[in-house]
Amino acid sequence: MKKILTIFALIGLAAFQACEGPEGPIGPEGPQGEPGIVIVGNTYEVEIDFSEANDYMKINTFPEKLVDGDAVLVYRLSAIDNGRDVWRLLPQTYFFNEGVLMYNFDFTIDDYSIFLDGAIDRSILPAQWATDQIFRIIVVPSDLPSGRIDYSNYDAVTKMLGITDEDFQRI
Repeated sequence: MKKILTIFALIGLAAFQACEGPEGPIGPEGPQGEPGIVIVGNTYEVEIDFSEANDYMKINTFPEKLVDGDAVLVYRLSAIDNGRDVWRLLPQTYFFNEGVLMYNFDFTIDDYSIFLDGAIDRSILPAQWATDQIFRIIVVPSDLPSGRIDYSNYDAVTKMLGITDEDFQRI
């Protein structure tokens, strides 16, 4: 008898669980939330002529000092395809019969350097690899919410930070 009563109780619970009553009144509005994080990344564009005179390196001071923890991304204009700029994240490595060429960079909170590196005699490089090189520097704020983003994808980074071509300060 107890088993039958338990079975009826379970069936009754299952049957009445799906019932819905009238909708109640709307509750009071909650307090205003805290403002969200404002993410502003600094952006710079620089043109460099690498030569023996500058030791195939250019050192620049950031116009605005970085905050400890900020990250720096440097992109090189590697081509123009159907009128669209093709940007590549540094470091970039290129292989020649004469050796290996690498565009690379480093930074501190005060300055950054962009340089040619690799096992190649840089003095024999054709002008297209050493002169009139355009680089874009993007400072990624340290308070940027973590998220999945491909930092090698220039368009994804600029979209995430809300950056347009006009935002790049020429230095």
